[in-house]
Amino acid sequence: MRILLLGYGRMGRLVESLAGEHGMHVAGVVGRELAARPAAWPDADVAIDFSTADGVLANLEALAARGTCAVVGTTGWQAQEAAARAIVAASPIGVVASPNFAIGVHLFTVLAEHAARLLEPQASFGTWIHELHHSAKRDAPSGTARHLEAALRRGGFTRPIDVASTRAGAIPGTHTIGFDGGGETITLTHAVRDRTPFARGALDAARWVHGRQGWFTLSDVVSP
Repeated sequence: MRILLLGYGRMGRLVESLAGEHGMHVAGVVGRELAARPAAWPDADVAIDFSTADGVLANLEALAARGTCAVVGTTGWQAQEAAARAIVAASPIGVVASPNFAIGVHLFTVLAEHAARLLEPQASFGTWIHELHHSAKRDAPSGTARHLEAALRRGGFTRPIDVASTRAGAIPGTHTIGFDGGGETITLTHAVRDRTPFARGALDAARWVHGRQGWFTLSDVVSP
């Protein structure tokens, strides 16, 4: 399978280094200079986008015109999701979009939703989300933190949820959900030790979405 990398930062380079293990070949890389010239992009079966938030919609429009499916791991653009979905709905391509492609984060989100169902009836418990990332991460709270907050709401948690962010050093990503009651605290934490889970998840999603049409999330990829 030929993949096209949109963005060539840390994640783009990591995806490139792991592509061969997944039986994939990097057909080309779209950096800043080539981003505005989609006609010059190399042909590929699936594009993997780890570029910038302000380029996601333009990238999707270009990929839709080329009939190329995509995996979107860029964060910070989710306020434009309705427009992104409309682009995909009017085209023959399939897109898997997720703020986090680590399989463990997907399972962590399922646990968060279930925990919310258990804790909502316990009126003495309040909840919070704290996420830690490297100092260069641009969006705060992270897309994953917002995703976890949505999972708690889907689970029925109606009380306020305090969300806090820390940006320091080279932290790949740690998310903690806490439920605090009178004299006791429950915490759930997911931490990545490096960025390889994100890259491997994106490559798995690229294989899965090839030949599909529509808008998908990581849940669709990993569901039995």
